[in-house]
Amino acid sequence: MAGAARRVFLGTDGGATTSKVGAVWQDGTTVSTRLLQRPTGSEGGPDAVVQAWVAAASDYLTEHGLEWDQVQGVGLAIPGPYPRYGVLGRSPNLPESFVDWNVHEAYSQALVARAGRAVPLVVGNDGNMGGVAEAQHVRGSRQATVLMLAPGSGLGCAFVDRHGLPLDGDTLNGMEAAHMPAPLHLLDEPAYPCGCGRTWGCVEMYTALAGLPYLIERRLPQYPDHELARSSAPPREKAFALRGLAQKGDPLAQEIFDFQARALGLHVANLAMALDPEFVVIGGGLMDPEATTTAFRERYLRLLREAADPHLWPAQRERLTLVPAALGDLSQAIGAALTSLYKSQA
Repeated sequence: MAGAARRVFLGTDGGATTSKVGAVWQDGTTVSTRLLQRPTGSEGGPDAVVQAWVAAASDYLTEHGLEWDQVQGVGLAIPGPYPRYGVLGRSPNLPESFVDWNVHEAYSQALVARAGRAVPLVVGNDGNMGGVAEAQHVRGSRQATVLMLAPGSGLGCAFVDRHGLPLDGDTLNGMEAAHMPAPLHLLDEPAYPCGCGRTWGCVEMYTALAGLPYLIERRLPQYPDHELARSSAPPREKAFALRGLAQKGDPLAQEIFDFQARALGLHVANLAMALDPEFVVIGGGLMDPEATTTAFRERYLRLLREAADPHLWPAQRERLTLVPAALGDLSQAIGAALTSLYKSQA
């Protein structure tokens, strides 16, 4: 089949700061591993954001010698929460004007105006979309379920079924596993309050950047001569410094990331009781080869696995495969495109 006639599915990753475009062919292979990235421009309001998404999609098609006639569907990855499908809730990273915005309707209409016809659009949680792409990568042609956990500012969580689709839940809040209570009796930590409003000790506070100020404050008295003990920087600034220190073998930083690895390992075991995945993909900045050393990543994954294994069923210990994420910034846009493809085949 000639390249110009091939069907394509686009994916838009609509982040609060930057938006990205990727695409897949009808057989699910990626059009390009080079993303197109543009400022989201949320300060201009919802209409400006939608027009920027369409313009970026048009530029992506042009860059790859494609036409709008070839586009069979579009997927949009956006941050939650959502009061209903395709409608944004209150996000801490978007202006007030975006609350209750029907992004599905607005983007659909903009696509019609640009393509000259209706283009099927699916909308979903950005973490789930990233999981869809990582799942396709890790399992290849096999049918297997995949759990993805990505510690970053918060803890992104996704579960992808054998058909390649994420668990969204009836209210689109499925797999908000970052806000399950952590097993504090095993971690020997107090219940830190979470930004979600819960005070029972959300897992996110023991595995992601959000909880690092608490973990640093609790351990710093044991390191009175540490540079962070002498620093007058705000707690969050100290937290940002920790990953770099860990790459140099700093004892405090290493102790904290070792703890986070064990905490995430216990969470893997907990989720395995309910979901029984074959693959567990660990993403986020800690797995970024450009930000962390091979030794750091291997140590983190080893401690995570050692924490999980005693709590898994014997068959799970033999079968469950733990791997680092591979797609980085590509995952959410490609996952959105794949979700559009899979939905068209359902």
